[in-house]
Amino acid sequence: MTQTFDLIVRGGEVVNHAGRGFTDIGVRGGKIVAIGDLSQASADEVFDASGLTVLPGVIDSQVHFREPGLEWKEDLESGSRGAALGGVVAVFEMPNTEPTTTDPDALADKLARAKGRMHTDHAFYVGGTHENATFLGELERLPGCCGIKVFMGASTGSLLVQDDEGVENVLRHVNRRAAFHSEDEYRLAERRSLARPGDWTSHPEVRDAQAALQSTHRLVRIAKNLGKRIHVLHVTTHQEIDFLAQNKDVASVEVTPQHLTLVAPEAYERLKGFAQMNPPIRSAEHVAGVWRGIETGVADVLGSDHAPHTREEKARPYPASPSGMPGVQTLVPIMLTHVVDGRLSLERFVDLTSHGVNRIFGLADKGRIAEGFDADFTIVDMKARRVITHDWMATRSGWTPFDGFEAKAWPVATIVRGTVVMRDDEIVAEGTGAPVRFLETLAG
Repeated sequence: MTQTFDLIVRGGEVVNHAGRGFTDIGVRGGKIVAIGDLSQASADEVFDASGLTVLPGVIDSQVHFREPGLEWKEDLESGSRGAALGGVVAVFEMPNTEPTTTDPDALADKLARAKGRMHTDHAFYVGGTHENATFLGELERLPGCCGIKVFMGASTGSLLVQDDEGVENVLRHVNRRAAFHSEDEYRLAERRSLARPGDWTSHPEVRDAQAALQSTHRLVRIAKNLGKRIHVLHVTTHQEIDFLAQNKDVASVEVTPQHLTLVAPEAYERLKGFAQMNPPIRSAEHVAGVWRGIETGVADVLGSDHAPHTREEKARPYPASPSGMPGVQTLVPIMLTHVVDGRLSLERFVDLTSHGVNRIFGLADKGRIAEGFDADFTIVDMKARRVITHDWMATRSGWTPFDGFEAKAWPVATIVRGTVVMRDDEIVAEGTGAPVRFLETLAG
């Protein structure tokens, strides 16, 4: 009897837990139901992946899509459009919107806004604050929540828990892994006077490596004392990589493409405010240290920290210019270029963008090409040569710090739960995104 499927992805080089090899994938009801030779099977739709590489769907576990309240920079539709165009199947969105995502109503509002508008699957962080700490155990169990996010150093937005007592109170009341922006607000406040007006090269002096390391030391100590799991976002210093390597029992680690690719002071001299983000783009020794974190396995996930601002906002003289840059659409081509250049293996890229997210965040059915998992695929051409341009960007901000970057690989299709959402730089299925499911919240 002939096997029938909703979709067959045929003839591509598949990268999964078994390694790399040419095979077919059969999809039924949005799930992977067969992997192997399906040449005799039939399907409603066949995606010919000959000459292409089929990766587990890339998940970006840190984006700021600015809705509600800041839609002139980005919104859930435009942000997820950029994600899908960049080969990303799911995003975890941050709570520093207006109003902040710090209570059940705000989370429900984001989920309602996403329905029928987001092109990728999605989940939302709840912001941890002094005021809602005692309720975080309930908030983190709500469907659609990927976890609690805490800012230990002020960045873009009003959320801030700078003191040890506040961090302790947050961690006492959470059971899932909590994510932290780890910069020491006390040191940042002391060093703000070091900002040289109009000189973005002073940004990594104001927010120096010690500010990050000091905060991360405090955070790990508190987590160990309480026996809690933490996720340190956008690690940028070689000192933190060395320190976190000794504390993997409680701490997982995120790194970003921009901190692996842009280097100070050249990035600030060339891009000025468009290179400004928190934590900062740092010098070559720190870039090398973050790469060492990838090479030694200290880094667990790769997130973009997509955080757009308009060109007009970015053109303000430092330090009036806001921190943050777009990144969700460029994550895949930037990092796959590093793969082509031999800086990391394709298998390690997969570990950082799907397997690692599955492991760290406890995804119920995403992050692997395996039977029973969601049929999420990022299909790429590892021989494509394309130049990233401002014009390609879907973000409302309309720019990228990687304008002019020659990518040596390119996403050609984004498949989410068996639906081809992006193909050849076009969104072909709109508004089909759904909330991501997590093992720790299956019961709601």
